[in-house]
Amino acid sequence: MGTNRKGFTVSLLLTMSMLLAACGGNGNTKGTPDAGSTGEPGTGAEATAAAEPVKLEFWTIALQPTFNDYFNNLITQYESSHPGVTVEWKDYPYDAISQRLLTSTASGKSPDVVNLNTEFASQLGSKGALLNLNEYLTDEQAKSYFEGIYNSTVLGGQAYALPWYTGTEVLFMNKKLVEKAGLDPASPPQTREELVEWARQVHEKTGAAGYAQQLVSKLFPIDGIPILNEDKTAAAFNTPEAEAMIAQMRDLMKEGVVLKEDADFSKQIQYFSGEQVAFQLSGPTFINFIKTSAPDVYKNTIAVPLPTGKANLRLSNSMNLVVPQKSKNPQQAVEFAAFLTNAENQTAFSKVANTLPSSKASIQDPFFTDSDGSLEAEAKVASSQSLDKATDYMVGVPSAADINSALARGLQEILMNGVDIKETLNKVEKEVNNIISQGS
Repeated sequence: MGTNRKGFTVSLLLTMSMLLAACGGNGNTKGTPDAGSTGEPGTGAEATAAAEPVKLEFWTIALQPTFNDYFNNLITQYESSHPGVTVEWKDYPYDAISQRLLTSTASGKSPDVVNLNTEFASQLGSKGALLNLNEYLTDEQAKSYFEGIYNSTVLGGQAYALPWYTGTEVLFMNKKLVEKAGLDPASPPQTREELVEWARQVHEKTGAAGYAQQLVSKLFPIDGIPILNEDKTAAAFNTPEAEAMIAQMRDLMKEGVVLKEDADFSKQIQYFSGEQVAFQLSGPTFINFIKTSAPDVYKNTIAVPLPTGKANLRLSNSMNLVVPQKSKNPQQAVEFAAFLTNAENQTAFSKVANTLPSSKASIQDPFFTDSDGSLEAEAKVASSQSLDKATDYMVGVPSAADINSALARGLQEILMNGVDIKETLNKVEKEVNNIISQGS
């Protein structure tokens, strides 16, 4: 289980083109949207009880055998409340599911409900390979998810996925360093600008840097700088705002407020564990690493919601459920996907899987509001409080891996090797436009 994108970008264009070819004219009679169905056990029973026996094929990614009890129990509940409907659950590794989806669809044996990440779901949705769920969901159902996460799969007004489990970054603070700098950890920074001021004060008073930073494309959308134009046909990041953002990062590195390094996750752990930085911007998985590598630092660490940039959003990386166009049972498939992602079942899954839900009602549960004072509990509460501003930032971006790499190389050239900002942005803009044109 996880939310990384590894495996989804491999041969993506080839997979999509072949999948599209397989999707032409599916011959399905689209189910009539059931405005009264909420996807809850029992409420969809009337829609399916009178129909012919229906067998739904449900695919997930790397959830067996760890969560067998959870899913088998849920499937039993669903089947008992939906007479005539049975669910066959299959689970595949990350690297296998895209190829299996292609193969099954091409052979006329499409699954009905599939677990995909947001990036791949939107790529397929934009090419017409997935059902437009707006035709099936009630307003109440659509609004039950956090707006930013739900809208991460809406392209051209059409929703291609139901949000499922997700994750967001939080701000970890070395309480000892922060207090030594004369700052109050009980009143943490709320914005990136405030975080910079805190980092500067930490550097001035303690000699430690504020934080380490990996030079990646997410630095652009955090400050509201779009990577591509609205229809995803050309680069849009070569702007005065981008020049200013990069110039500020360059100056902070010169000051020592931000470490002058392209620090990946392992390097960030190393710097935080060694108290060379006071802050770490990352997901809760970071805790396990410092708990092992630096127990004393772990005891002095607290977690708070991540300060937001100029775009006032926090980046998430979500898993979703989609219904392929080739599903032979679209109405029942959407009902089952809605059942799996309703608040009650998302809350239950979070409790067994230690994930964050995408349903608004879930985070009212004490599991997400109560803290026993441990760093793990603080991070969970801080993460859940961040979901109202969460969104996926590379949605619908074609050749996302190549574009990410081009932007990262450009940032490295500017910030590590000192080349001119505007000249480099011009060069990367041309490279990204070439990537897009070659992929279209």
